[in-house]
Amino acid sequence: MNILLDISYDGTHFCGFQVQKNGVSVCETIQNALEAVLGTRPDVKGCGRTDAGVHALHYALNFWAETSIPTEKLPLALNRHLPDAVRVNAARRVPEEFHARYSAHTKTYVYRIWNSPVESPFEAAYHHRISAPLDVLAMDRAAKGFVGRHDFLSLCAAGSAVAAKGDTVRTVTDCRAQRAGHLITVTVTADGYLYNMVRILAGTLVQAGRGALGPAAVPSILAGRDRSLAGPTLPAKGLFLQQVDYPPEALGL
Repeated sequence: MNILLDISYDGTHFCGFQVQKNGVSVCETIQNALEAVLGTRPDVKGCGRTDAGVHALHYALNFWAETSIPTEKLPLALNRHLPDAVRVNAARRVPEEFHARYSAHTKTYVYRIWNSPVESPFEAAYHHRISAPLDVLAMDRAAKGFVGRHDFLSLCAAGSAVAAKGDTVRTVTDCRAQRAGHLITVTVTADGYLYNMVRILAGTLVQAGRGALGPAAVPSILAGRDRSLAGPTLPAKGLFLQQVDYPPEALGL
């Protein structure tokens, strides 16, 4: 059967989701648990790549397996074999053609900025601190400029294989900046993302919040198709995959 898992993970000590030679990945960790529970090591299809240090509140993956364990009991069984940094929240059977990446309609990321001269002793690993005051209203106005179907090459890190092929057009359906006390969150929903796109987008909004960039400059940044026009790439530790949305028919509903 084809099984979908919803997982959460603290990416601090992982090299990302995808299996890599230079460190322990989330995928490898999940496969170790699956092998311990199922007796086989299934191939795992993730909803996308996440870089080293990036976190996930709800990451989706699917795999094929033959098992007598009821699907609803898989999370408990798998969590017994997982480190505290990775949790399986839910499991469900999905149609044969379901693929965690290609069946996704949109993915939502959140970037967290701690806007204070004093660091938080509790959440320093889960946000990027900026001590200078930021104008969140200016950031939010600039964020609206990213909404729509655009060429996002200016928000793509160098060395991207996708960018090399010229496939840099994406549709952003929501982009906003909000403040709650010292915490500023940048939320982006899109049908797909380029390499480091959200971290560069957040860095560009920080420039707007500092007054170094006018909100009206966003269209020209996109039109320029030049990475040097956008803001800096913010650190991975502030980025969270918040959720992945699938059409009901993809889930067999």
